[in-house]
Amino acid sequence: MLELKSSDTVSRHIMRNRILRNSRRGFSLTELLIVIAIILIIVAAALPRLTRARMFAEETAAIRAVSVIHTAQTQYFSQFGRYAVSLTELGPPASGTAGPTGADLLDRELSEGRKGGYLFTVQSNQQGYVVGAQPKQFGTNGSRTFYSDQTQMIRNRFSNEPATAQDPEIGASDKQSTEKK
Repeated sequence: MLELKSSDTVSRHIMRNRILRNSRRGFSLTELLIVIAIILIIVAAALPRLTRARMFAEETAAIRAVSVIHTAQTQYFSQFGRYAVSLTELGPPASGTAGPTGADLLDRELSEGRKGGYLFTVQSNQQGYVVGAQPKQFGTNGSRTFYSDQTQMIRNRFSNEPATAQDPEIGASDKQSTEKK
């Protein structure tokens, strides 16, 4: 009888060791797949919000760049008596010192017509100049195009078509709804 008891104790001890060893092995494949699935669901839910936030940031940066172009045009006009006809004239000089062909009023990137997710243009007209901004890839870098001129009112259009002088000023819908209240 004593032998049975001691072998029974040994069996229990072996069984306990196996249970402890099995519980220390880590995660099962099923548990890992469930965790991965949960992470993918969270990423799928957050990705559209992240994309919209990035687009909003790029649109805000484009509006700021249009304002920077206005400031550069004002400085250019005060130095040379006319508005610049291109972004290149507002940018750094090709060589030597600043002058009418390169006034060094904009950084190189913006003077080349690109900044962030937007492409920029400056054209002269009889009244002064026109600034245009279009997203590099509509729907990814931005959902609006921008237009402005020497009046410095920035206008926007919620489509891939270039904004024009007939489009609403930025914030105009906000101003109208505030005035109605």
